[in-house]
Amino acid sequence: MTDDVVRRVFEIVDSFDPDEFVQLLAEDATLVFGNAEPMVGRETIAAGLRAFFSTIAGLRHRVVRNWRVDADIIAETEVTYRRLDGKEASVVAVSIWHTRDDGLITDYRVFVDLAPVYAA
Repeated sequence: MTDDVVRRVFEIVDSFDPDEFVQLLAEDATLVFGNAEPMVGRETIAAGLRAFFSTIAGLRHRVVRNWRVDADIIAETEVTYRRLDGKEASVVAVSIWHTRDDGLITDYRVFVDLAPVYAA
């Protein structure tokens, strides 16, 4: 069950469609990406994702492993980013999210070092 949920979330992230991604979230959800300031609410998160997506040409996740602990999911992934210059850079990331009983995500955190993605 956890594998299916994790796979679905990353398929949506990889679709490069912020509006589809925020449908996974509660209206007042929080998303924290790396050491950036938290984004709160679907509209703010969608705008933040649009801004981030404008700096890359695409991405895809390969799930390495995942765990469920109560209402929290932890997923280790290898993420391959397609840069605007056409080159690719792969990094390891960990995403942690908390879901409500209805399955909507209330808190989503991504831990990743994007330096290789933006290196010259």
